[in-house]
Amino acid sequence: MHVLRKSAYVALMLLMAASLALSACAKKDSSGEAKASPSPQASSEGKTETGSTSNLPPYKLRLVYPGAPQKDQKMVEEAMNKILQQKINATIELVPIDWGQWDNKVNLMIASREQFDILFTAQWNGHAVNVAKGAFLALNDDNGPYGNLLQKHGKGILETLDPTFLEGAKIDGKNYGVPTNKELAASGGVLYRADIAQELGLDLSNVKTVQDLEPILKTVKEKKPDMIPLFLRDGENFNSHYFAQYDYLGDATVPGVLLKDGDSTKVVPVHELDRYKEYLKITRDFYQKGYINKDAPTTTLSTQDALKAGNVFMIVASLKPGKDAEVANAIGMPGKIKQVEMTARTVSTGDTAGSMLGISTTSKDPERAMMFINLLHTDKELNNLINYGIEGVHYTKVSDNIIKPTDKAKDYSPGANWMFGNQFLNYLYESEDPQKWEKFREFNKSAKKSPGLGFTFNSEPVKQEVGAIVNVRKKYDPALDTGSVDPDSTLPKYIDELKKAGLDKIIAEKQKQLDAFLASKK
Repeated sequence: MHVLRKSAYVALMLLMAASLALSACAKKDSSGEAKASPSPQASSEGKTETGSTSNLPPYKLRLVYPGAPQKDQKMVEEAMNKILQQKINATIELVPIDWGQWDNKVNLMIASREQFDILFTAQWNGHAVNVAKGAFLALNDDNGPYGNLLQKHGKGILETLDPTFLEGAKIDGKNYGVPTNKELAASGGVLYRADIAQELGLDLSNVKTVQDLEPILKTVKEKKPDMIPLFLRDGENFNSHYFAQYDYLGDATVPGVLLKDGDSTKVVPVHELDRYKEYLKITRDFYQKGYINKDAPTTTLSTQDALKAGNVFMIVASLKPGKDAEVANAIGMPGKIKQVEMTARTVSTGDTAGSMLGISTTSKDPERAMMFINLLHTDKELNNLINYGIEGVHYTKVSDNIIKPTDKAKDYSPGANWMFGNQFLNYLYESEDPQKWEKFREFNKSAKKSPGLGFTFNSEPVKQEVGAIVNVRKKYDPALDTGSVDPDSTLPKYIDELKKAGLDKIIAEKQKQLDAFLASKK
């Protein structure tokens, strides 16, 4: 009996010592109080502090992004899982959603509080509105439920990503998405079928304006009657923010813009700009002449998929060095796509947050989600797996960083490099410029800064008006921007409904916040 009491006493002492040791190891929050971390700290390589994943329970991550499902997606997931299980004891479920269904499906997922972990987001795609809805976790909040996720599990991101990206993507001082490490600047222009242009004797070297495209499109229509000269759709047209150089000062679904290539800091409704009205007029003319696809306002087909179909000559696009070769390889037409840059190179807050991965507030393990995003920024093998598929199956290596597609490339070619992590880790196809990444850096340096750079509008004070405006814009924008309705008769109705929905209140609030931001910089 004495021996049992002594053993119990020793066991109790050991238990108390272990408890004290665990308390000492607990993280401390900003108030100095102990705060346990749900998951171990990750290094920039994604491994835990101990270099092992044995103390992490298995977890399945769901990554939701826009794009067409790929035939070999499961095969690629299995290859990714081998890396993820070793590094963060996780597996992955890729959830691509066709572009045409993207907005509706994502809105439903957010509204229904569907469980997923990581969501593609962008300031041109409702990011600020979804932040206001509580869809995303703040990633750099020391007092958040999981602490500062970027500091804890995103060290590789912080080490490799230009600080301008994270600074420009903040909303009220917090980041709700991790920007892709890619080109910082943007310009607008067109992508076209170079092989068809050569066949028809078309020279696009002197194209500088939208009006300059008229004789080109006319020739294509006359000599290739089965081909669509210009494919447009909602969000991909001459009044797209990247082509018309509109700085929406955050979310492109919220009205009120500056011109990125201008100097004015007066926030105005886009319909008051001469540029907007001119593009509506030209687009209407092109539509009536049969240059534009008849289903432009309603089509759910992405511009890239339209090119891939083979019956489209030209699309409008946001450009960067090598965009033509990137798209050509993604659609299985290497060497057949060329680009024409038609606007100034600019950088705005929207460009810094033009492609991000956010962590859903429905995620059951946000720390593991951040570990995964960090790996996309630091692990070259994983990054290229999600972008190009499996070596020896979907591509073969020409050299250490140069690849060429196999016949199976068509079964996994998401063409979404700009969405995932760090583009500077991407392999290059042999048809691409080997100096592509150096040209990216030069492209970024040459850009003009928008007068609103660094500012992001907080729509919370006018969220009711913003919700009403979004519905009005859905009613009118697709038809107006693709030329399928007469702007002279339709635009006045549009403006009237915008004003009734609270346009003036939104513009005033956006101007107020911008003025305060600019004053704080003086």
